[in-house]
Amino acid sequence: MKKQALPYILAAFCILVWGVSFICTKYLLRTFSSLEILILRFVTGYIAFCIISPKPLKTSGIKEELLFIGAGLCGITIYQFVENIAIYFTAANNVSIIVSTCPMFTAIIAAIFLHEKTITKNFVLGFVIAMTGIVLVTLNGSSEFSLSPKGDLLALGSAICWGFYSLFVSKINSLGHGNFASTRRIFFWALIFMIPLAIYGLVFGGKSTSINFCPAENTARWSDWKNILNLVILGVFASSLAFVAWNKTCKALGTVKTTAAIYMVCVVTIIFSFIFLGEKISLPGLFGTFLTILGLFISEKKQNKNINIRS
Repeated sequence: MKKQALPYILAAFCILVWGVSFICTKYLLRTFSSLEILILRFVTGYIAFCIISPKPLKTSGIKEELLFIGAGLCGITIYQFVENIAIYFTAANNVSIIVSTCPMFTAIIAAIFLHEKTITKNFVLGFVIAMTGIVLVTLNGSSEFSLSPKGDLLALGSAICWGFYSLFVSKINSLGHGNFASTRRIFFWALIFMIPLAIYGLVFGGKSTSINFCPAENTARWSDWKNILNLVILGVFASSLAFVAWNKTCKALGTVKTTAAIYMVCVVTIIFSFIFLGEKISLPGLFGTFLTILGLFISEKKQNKNINIRS
């Protein structure tokens, strides 16, 4: 009985942690840049992996290694960096709702690059409904239409990027490596790709891309226990543990059934952003959230059976 319940418990853990991760990032953006949060989060996550799974993964060759390189670049370095910047420009709940369209873009990318028959009538209908919902969420009751919703467009871009990451992960999962070892390898390459970003942040960084980790010059933010707590949640729980837990859940319950749970992430974010950040959502915004989730459910019906949405 306990073994049967474990996958559901792991899925609930992922939903909760990923939903809260948007709130943690938004809070940290008060004193850290988007780039600093990215680097601190995944350095912490990688250290956790080294402790949990100290033995490095051995790949069979360059072709296999390229899968880990692609996953690290698309799913962590680019996706997470763009998502962090998106949260800087817009509400955390907006980003969580828009990013929840990842499965839809995964289906489109799979159809283009893998020639899989993922584009169905249900998918097209669901895509239109979800995009309508995203427009309403983006406007969120505003009386004036903004021609440059930077944060929302960046969030949409990160969702597309995650679609490419999902393709790499689906290939990696078929190799038969352990979950901890595989994800650690992905994190390794992600950190390698963060080096040029770190150099840019040190030399040319702006408000959202600067880097200054010197404790002497930033005593207040390093002495704030809430900052440390949020970084631990992002690095250990939302990155290393949640990624592995999601992979185990996909293998136990099946990708399609598990993927349906990801739509609840934005609901968790909306609730916690209201409680901790004071972010409000209007009636059009609530209706947009409903349309987005409805569209996602419709588009996923009887499709994407072989694609992992989270690693």
